[in-house]
Amino acid sequence: MGQMELSRTKLELFFLGSIMTFWIGLLGSLVLISGAAYPVRDFQHPVESVKNCLFASGGLLMLSYSVLNYLEGGPIFFVFLQGLVNVASVLMLSNSHERISTPVIIGLGMVLMVWSLLLFEGLSTVFFIIGLTGVATGYVLKSGTFRRNLALMLGSLLIALFSLLVADWMFFWLNVFFSVFSGWHAWRLK
Repeated sequence: MGQMELSRTKLELFFLGSIMTFWIGLLGSLVLISGAAYPVRDFQHPVESVKNCLFASGGLLMLSYSVLNYLEGGPIFFVFLQGLVNVASVLMLSNSHERISTPVIIGLGMVLMVWSLLLFEGLSTVFFIIGLTGVATGYVLKSGTFRRNLALMLGSLLIALFSLLVADWMFFWLNVFFSVFSGWHAWRLK
């Protein structure tokens, strides 16, 4: 195989990977936004909630997107965010009590905060860290509450700001819409 053919193959694989990354991110964003927009309903167990299942499956897709995006040169911070969101999803779906899940998420969030500060890339990192903790805390708070939707809204706003500053449009628009829907639900519950 000649040098020109090898270079062309690498270029084709890069673009194929970028297209796949985009579609995974778009699908994950749409699933998460659907979860944020879905009405709050009563349920016996968190697994029975369509809203919670959309949050969990969308979070898993966005974890895949963030890892692929990182491998293509994107920020590592979104991998941190989605890792924490997926831990929060497991705690949420397993119906962990807030007295257990909240300290676990805050503790893990603090570890990721320290790691993020070690990788400090400017003031935008601070917005990311606070937003990360807000979103993860919102995931584990009781469904259908003002507190949960407020935490999700504020955390998403800060992550949208971070996404704007690092020019990651997939996460920017995801968090703008997620924040709007979470804010709408918070307003309705107040």
